[in-house]
This record gives sequence, structure tokens and C-alpha cells, in this order.
Amino acid sequence: MNPSPAARPVRESAASETPDPAVALSLATDAAAGEHSEGDRPTIVLVHGAFADSSSWNEVVGRLKRDRFPVIAPANPLRGLTSDANYLRSFLESVEGPIVLAGHSYGGAVISEAAAGNTNVKALVYIAAFAPEEGESALELSNKFPGSTLGSTLKSVTFPLADGGTGTDLYIDADEFHQQFAADVPVSVSALMAATQRPVTTAALEERATQAAWKTIPSWNLVTTQDLNIPVAAQRFMARRAQSHTTEVNASHAVSVSQPGAVARLIEQAARTAN
Repeated sequence: MNPSPAARPVRESAASETPDPAVALSLATDAAAGEHSEGDRPTIVLVHGAFADSSSWNEVVGRLKRDRFPVIAPANPLRGLTSDANYLRSFLESVEGPIVLAGHSYGGAVISEAAAGNTNVKALVYIAAFAPEEGESALELSNKFPGSTLGSTLKSVTFPLADGGTGTDLYIDADEFHQQFAADVPVSVSALMAATQRPVTTAALEERATQAAWKTIPSWNLVTTQDLNIPVAAQRFMARRAQSHTTEVNASHAVSVSQPGAVARLIEQAARTAN
């Protein structure tokens, strides 16, 4: 959706210059050290939330990879909290070594559930995200404080369930998407985001958490002060409760798109503590 950061230019020596053996040895040593340090770095797993997909992390991924972090952004099914967490939990089992797990929006509830009991997860990073206590739902936390205007922008679509029943998918109306979700993103970009948004089920937003991994795993929290999906008061409440290392930015809910640098910096702060 967003172009990857341009590759760094490589400065080449003029043909007439004679390479300095000491410089060449230094560069080779630095390269070898960089390869070694990258192998020792935690894998960063990025989990998107409702009304988005993994491409919402594109610019963040580019920055993290530029800094030599291994990064994976798997798809979040957005079908139900327990089933989504089980899906992520099984995915995390395929990742070797330490993990830094970051979640945006509803993805925060998913990582809180999925990371419980996984000793490889060394840090949790909440990006404009839910961090529920056991027994709380995303919907309950969003309604706990004033400020969200999400409800009036939603469109419901019924879909069939495997058991013969029906479920309800929620989309943000395309005409409302920019203002509601991504007001600080260029309109041309938010229009693409609106067209490719992935719906979340009402059941997922209403399902209550059974695990709260932030109680045992250190956490970092990026609070978005212009958020119209999750009220800033709710974000601050959850960050304080989790005793997170917290940073606030003047951004919309789509902060991973509008301010990927701030997001990447906070994730790297968390990653530096992982071992």
C-alpha cells in the first residue's frame, strides 16, 4: 500500500583511488559484526487490528529491517478473540528465539491472549491498542471512556457460519474512513486503506479476554491522542494499569501509517531489552 523506504545510496570510490587495506579490513569486520548481531536480535512479530491488514505495517517493517531486525507481520483472522489468539499462538511456535510482539488496535487484545505462557515472548508493544484485563472485552474498554465515534461509522454485513448460523462483519463506511480511522494520512492513501480494509466480527469485539500477558511480560505503549476509535483516556488507563513504558504522539488511530518512525522507535526500545 505504501512504498518501501528507498535503499540507501552506496558511495563508490573513484577508479583511480587505491583502496586502503586498513579501511577494507574495518568494513569487512563491521559487516561480519552486523551479520552476527542481526542473528542475535529478537524477531519482531507485528499483529494488525480491525479494519486493517498486514500492509498497514509496511513502513514500520521497512524501518525495522533497515535496522537489521527480523520482522514478520502475519494475518490476523479477526473472527473471534479466542480463535484469533489460538491462531497467533500456533504461529509464534514456528518462530525460533526471543520474540517482541506488537499489536495495533484489536491486535493488542490478541497479543495479550496469545503471549500468555510463551517464554520466548520477551516484550509486548501496544500501538493504539487494547490491553484487556481478564474478563474485559474490546467493546467494553472502548465504551468505558468518552471519545470514540466509531459506532456511527460502521456498516454491518451478515455472513454464514459453519454451524449453519450467521455472524456479523463490521466495516467502516468508505466515505467515513479517512476522518474516522486515518485523518492524518493522505487522502489518496486512506482511500486505498478503506477499499482494502478487513472486517472484524462483532463477536470478536464482544468476546471477553481470558489471559492478560502484560501482567508477566514487560510492555511498551504508544498512545495516540487524536484517536477516534479507541479514546485516548482508555489508552492511558490501560497503559497505566499495565505499567507500560508509555509514549504519546499526536496521531490518528492509523499511526503505523502516519507516523511509522515513532512506531518503529518504540518497538526497537522494547527489542533492546529482549534477550
